[in-house]
Order: sequence, then structure tokens, then C-alpha cells
Amino acid sequence: MIIKADNHSFDKYTDIASLAKIKVYRNVTAMWENCMKHYADKPAVSDIENLTYGQLDSKVASFRGVLAENGVKEGDFVGMQIPNSADFVKSYLAITTLGAVAVLLPPQLDAKTVFGCSMMCGPKFKALVYSEETKQNTEIVKSQKPDVPLIAVSSEGTAVPAVDVEPEAPCCVVFTGGTTGRSKGVLLSHLAVMTGARNGCYGCHDIFGEKYFLVLPLTHVFGLIRNLMTCLLTGSSIFICRNTQDMFKQIPVFKPTIMVLVPALAELALNISKQFGKNMLGPDLKYIICGAAVVSPYLVKEYAAMGISLFPGYGLTESANLVSGNPESAKKPEAVGYLYPDMQVRIENGELWLKGPNMLTCYIGNPEENEAAFSDGWFKTGDLVRFDEEGMLYITGRTKEIIVLPNGENVSPAEIETRFNEIDAVQDSLVYEENGKLVLEVFPRSVILKKNGITDTEGYLKKEIDRVNAKLLPYQRISKIVIRDKDFVRSPSMKILRNGQK
Repeated sequence: MIIKADNHSFDKYTDIASLAKIKVYRNVTAMWENCMKHYADKPAVSDIENLTYGQLDSKVASFRGVLAENGVKEGDFVGMQIPNSADFVKSYLAITTLGAVAVLLPPQLDAKTVFGCSMMCGPKFKALVYSEETKQNTEIVKSQKPDVPLIAVSSEGTAVPAVDVEPEAPCCVVFTGGTTGRSKGVLLSHLAVMTGARNGCYGCHDIFGEKYFLVLPLTHVFGLIRNLMTCLLTGSSIFICRNTQDMFKQIPVFKPTIMVLVPALAELALNISKQFGKNMLGPDLKYIICGAAVVSPYLVKEYAAMGISLFPGYGLTESANLVSGNPESAKKPEAVGYLYPDMQVRIENGELWLKGPNMLTCYIGNPEENEAAFSDGWFKTGDLVRFDEEGMLYITGRTKEIIVLPNGENVSPAEIETRFNEIDAVQDSLVYEENGKLVLEVFPRSVILKKNGITDTEGYLKKEIDRVNAKLLPYQRISKIVIRDKDFVRSPSMKILRNGQK
């Protein structure tokens, strides 16, 4: 079955004036030139200093000069290992508007991993940009590849003009942080990045001239595309939180209107605001864009009670983050939404396959993964899905996580977990097989237990779980329940690591 997106699914959720301005730019340079035309005097980035779009442009042009002085040309791959900062934004924009390819290296990587990831790019890897915090991680590149310039992000040069590349030209490499297997470098074109940034504009009534708060890593596709690039595309401003421990001190000061969060951070923000009042999230917050892991309906409901719309969505590193978004979360909190414009999907044995201008070019330096990931031009996500009668997408599991029981029945643990996660007192859950039986581990939501005066946590949860269990198909029912006293082991993107449950 092949389904094409209804390109007007989101029209009614955005005001007409904003809708008319939403477009896919041919490349990052074209988007940035539009920013200079319309937003030069408007605030862009708040970090150690506050920068307007025009001031940021001067820094970007200067750093393009630094890159050019070091021999970087159009099509070259340039590594950048820089923590969240205005310097990251400057470096990323300079590399991509020069027509080079930004290789995003998470700041927590050590020197050996930095070298390994850089070498995935092959002979086109021509430079490595570092910050003061990551300088020590350049040593192996320096010794093994002495011809590759090491460039301090604080360097200044003579401004050089931006380059206009073709939409299909490579733009950046983002490394996956999946729950299984080693990390892969996903090569995204300018068209993919700009389509992803455009997709981020849909679903919110107000999207231009907003105030974003950044706490997600910019080396993660969710932080890069939905948090940064959509922000810049819409002439909005972004406050960069360098340390998550400071976020609740900084939010009330900056007063964001939009936050982009993973569910674990949304849960933390909710608990803090319940304890100390909504002002912990600032007086102006309207929207929370939530994804990168399963979003609990509880979060949607509780934020709605505070007058804040929380919108779940679905995407992958390989799809420049954004495949679908749910502007009707209050009505259908379990859904991940409507397909974004120009998206095509194919359902093969329940698995979601994708095509669209936002899709990856390839995995760099990994022909075996490329061969396995594509079939007849379709990218195979590994996610099991269904659509409802209104065209809303639901994720029901992963092909690699299917449990085959001794009686031959196939069970999707994610589908069962979703049902148990609808219990307000369950913050998260995990289903796995043990001796031919299904086991459920749950991590309780302590704020709900405390609010309801529940002291017998195990007894209460088992009663609630039994109620849900009775509604499942016989082969989906849980035989054993484990109540956890601490959270699950998680990946950097906050997904539960299934092999870490014991």
C-alpha cells in the first residue's frame, strides 16, 4: 500500500499570513539570504552575548573566510566538535553556506571516536573545527592526518561570500544514536535539511517571530532541524542553554514561546512546574514540540491543563527529523500525526517505508548499510505502523523488536507498552520475553502516586495493570510484573535501551 501526503493537512492549523511565507529554500544559503533581507535587525541568538541576524551574519562571513584560508572548498567535508553555543551556529552556517559539508561530532566523543567518525568521510574530509572544550579530542587527527587543518572556532578571517549550491548537494552529516548497533553517519542534502526545516513550520498557529529555548544537543537531528533551522527559517530567536541544570533558572528570564523537548525533559519540566508553579516555564510558553521517543498521553493532557499545547511527532535522523506531526494531540494523543507535505509512504508487512525530498542521500562510508536500508528507492524504517480513518499515523513497534512466543504468535512489545503507558501512574514501561512468557517492567510516576496519596505502590500498579491486561488479546497478556525503583537505561536521545532492562 502506497500513501501520498495530503499537502494541505496542516493548512487550518496555521494563520493565513504565516502559511503564505512557509517554503522550501533551495539551500541553506538561500534561506540565510532571506533572513538577511527580512530579519537583519531582529534578535537571532542569545548565548554569552546577544546577536541579531545581521551581527550573526558578520561572524558567519568571517568564519567562511577562515575556512577558505585553510583550503576548504565546495564539497569538502568539515568536522565540527562544538558544544551548544552561538559558535556552533556560526560554524554550521559558515560551513554550509560555503558549500562544504558540516560533519556534526557530538562534544562528548573522545579523540579516538572523533578520528573514526571523521575517517568515515574518506578523502574529502578536509578540516576539523574545535572549541576550547574539545581541543584535546583533535590529537589523533593531528597525528594521523597532519595535512588536515585543525581550526579553532574562535578564529576570525576576512569575509568571503556565500556559495549557491544545487539543492541535491550534500549539506551535513548527522550521526545516529539508535538503540542498537554502532552509530552511522547520515548524509543529508540541502534539500533534505530545508524540507525538514519547512516541515517544522506546520502545526503551530503562530510560527514566525517566536522565541525558542534550546536545550537539546545541536548534533542531534531533532535539535538541529526542528529547534535551530526552523527557528532561523521563521525569523525567530533562540536562547541557548549550555547546561540542562540551569534551564529552569533561564526559562523564566528568556520567556520562550516554543520549546522542543524529548519526553524525559518534558516530564521533568512538568514535574518542576507542578511543584513550583507554571512560571517555571515562563509566562509566554504556548507550544512544546515533543519527539525522539514515545510521548505519553499523560504529558499531552497535563500540559493542556496548563494552557500549553504539546504536539507529538515522528521522524528519523534519516528523514531530516520530520515525517509527521500531530496538531490534534488533545483529541488523539497516541497518534504521531499527519504526514508532512511531499512525503510518500509504503506499508510492507506492517513496516513503514519512506520516500520524499527530506530523505537521506546515504550512509557515508557504509555500502552494506545502504544496501540493507533501501528497496526499490524506498527507505525501510524498521518501524511498524498503522493509519486511522483520518490519515493519522501511529507507531506500533519495531520489526527488530518483535517477540516470537513458543506458540508461534508474534508480539510487538511497543504496542503493548503503549497500552500500559496510558496509566497515569506509569511513567514508562518495557515488555520482554522470559522463559516463553511476557514480562512487564514499569517505572512509576511518583508525582501521581503522591498526589493521590498512594502508599502501596506495588499493589496499586498491579491492580491498574491487571485492568489493562484483561483488555489485551490472550497472547499479548503479561505474566509477570516488575516495579522499578529507578529509570530505565537510555540512549543519548532518551530511548530505552532494550538490552539494558536487567
